[in-house]
Amino acid sequence: MPGFANPDVERKAIAILKVLKDAPEPLGARVIGRALENEGVYLTERAVRYHLKIMDERGLTRLLGRDGRMLTDMGREELKNALVQDKVGFVISRIERLAFLTSFDPVKKTGQVIINTTFFPENAFKDALQSMKTTFSEGLCVSDLVTVARAGERIGGVMVPEGRVGFATVCSITINGALLKAGVPMDSRFGGILQLKNSVPFRFIEIISYDGSSLDPSEIYIRGRMTSVGQAAATGNGKILANFREIPAVCRDTARGVIDSLRAAGIKGMIVMGNTSEELCELPVALNKVGVVLLGGLNPVAAAAEAGFPCDNTAMSGTIEYDKLVPFRDLAK
Repeated sequence: MPGFANPDVERKAIAILKVLKDAPEPLGARVIGRALENEGVYLTERAVRYHLKIMDERGLTRLLGRDGRMLTDMGREELKNALVQDKVGFVISRIERLAFLTSFDPVKKTGQVIINTTFFPENAFKDALQSMKTTFSEGLCVSDLVTVARAGERIGGVMVPEGRVGFATVCSITINGALLKAGVPMDSRFGGILQLKNSVPFRFIEIISYDGSSLDPSEIYIRGRMTSVGQAAATGNGKILANFREIPAVCRDTARGVIDSLRAAGIKGMIVMGNTSEELCELPVALNKVGVVLLGGLNPVAAAAEAGFPCDNTAMSGTIEYDKLVPFRDLAK
């Protein structure tokens, strides 16, 4: 970052910029300090003011009187480009954090679930919904429960821009969280593209390791037009978004019980579970582990992108209360 020679100071400044990026209104030093604590960064109010003063001088933040600071366009651009070494492994750390924050109880059907958020142009949203119908009806999704937000509203911690509609789908990390609450640790290995043959998982043809990536694999695959979800939904043959996980073999029965309860609550993201230490969909499985393949939550959105609808995706965008979700069919009538 321009003007910051000390890497430790730079990291703290980036943490402050991240807090301001997610804020819908100006924030003062005290509020910023509290938000930083949630991210594991501990700064006094005085230290926050010190960093903000420097960022004001660099044009990264702007003081709005007593209301506090907001991020400038230069600050947003700097945040996109800064500290690439810190971004490596960002995806796996976010998966672990969100899994821990998941509070969904599949029996009571209450609590927070993890969502992905997509922005569609407002004038194309109804047609985009129609392009996703077959993907939902054929079950190539984590859940058929979704939610919608309009411009100026927040959805999963993300503000919907003017001229756009926010569309949220349930993320497969919700399954990680439910298993974690039941005492089953889940190792998130890869995000990939899974080939289906006659509606049966065949093999992964592309994979990206979560712990070595700074971007969510599903976003990369959709942007690169590497899927054929619409074709897979219509014919049973095609390339879909999927995730490869591992659990301890000793936890298999417990995991199946949790997954069954999730399915009863409308969250059915598991597509296949393997046998102990056996290869699954042509990917090796560690000793005394069981491979699990989960559907990608953005599969319906991938189908819309394949149909030509522009979309801006944010995987793992945040959490939402389960009771705020509605069946997709209620939107696509």
